[in-house]
Amino acid sequence: MRVLSGIKPSGRLQLGNYLGALRQFVADQHESDCFFCVVDLHALTVEQAPATLRAQTLETAELFLAAGLDPDVCTLFVQSAVPAHSELAWLLQCVAGFGELRRMVQFKEKAADLGGKGQDAVRVGLFTYPTLMAADILLYDADRVPVGEDQRQHLELTRDLAVRFNSHYGDTFVVPAAATPRLAARVMDLQEPTVKMGKSSASTQGIVYLLDPPEDVVRKIRRAVTDTESEVRFDPVTKPGVSNLLAILAAASGRSLEAVAAGYTQYGPLKADTAEAVVELLRPLRERFEALAADPPTTQAVLRAGAERAREVAAGTLGRARNAMGLLAP
Repeated sequence: MRVLSGIKPSGRLQLGNYLGALRQFVADQHESDCFFCVVDLHALTVEQAPATLRAQTLETAELFLAAGLDPDVCTLFVQSAVPAHSELAWLLQCVAGFGELRRMVQFKEKAADLGGKGQDAVRVGLFTYPTLMAADILLYDADRVPVGEDQRQHLELTRDLAVRFNSHYGDTFVVPAAATPRLAARVMDLQEPTVKMGKSSASTQGIVYLLDPPEDVVRKIRRAVTDTESEVRFDPVTKPGVSNLLAILAAASGRSLEAVAAGYTQYGPLKADTAEAVVELLRPLRERFEALAADPPTTQAVLRAGAERAREVAAGTLGRARNAMGLLAP
């Protein structure tokens, strides 16, 4: 079983990234042949300051390691260090349909965010981004891809492209399956609990960043929006704020939602215990990160070694795809 996943270095990693992705990565590495990458090429779909992107790429890799990824067990690399990603993305663009890409929800949402400028102001890379994501996955013959609900549509497109390519050009790609974490796969913003917690929201008050000082974590969770009722129960529709706190506490403590919800009758204690649990959950990660951040060459060496292995594996898949489409061997 081979697993592939990645995180975009377009902002500071936050609690949702850890509970919904990184913690799953750490468990997966001991059960499967895992490839994890910092997908820096995807960050270019919106304007990035070069120095900031470079720093955030390294920080994201350091957080991967701090979370518990072991480079002796899994393959950790930066996407742009493997040129096969870009080449296979082009081959898949020549298989994908314009209508398919136009229907991608994220493209529509980004275009809407630009207001009156509309789709004309959206970078072409954002439109073709799903084919690059498909290339990321298909290059490594991934059987399983951990994705959040917001990326499931892109994973389905990847599956469609793999099936279409195999049907037209011959058996070339493994058709991957999606895997969604069972708990806290979608951590919500503490101030807007109907919106997913993001790395770069306009306000940071509802976001718990992985490197936030403990006092900031406590403050943000204690100020989390709840509701005017007093009953503690898991009900994402009518009590999204309370439900979000319960899901975070359950994931941080390893208990079931039912057990957590049964232990509270007031919001104050729930917030206090959630804050304490999150602080303790992130404490070892912060400590390991500080050591890694003080020694950048160590992480850079890990990334170089990972990229070398990734290039070897990717070259085989790209070679099959090139040959299947009738391209001469380089």
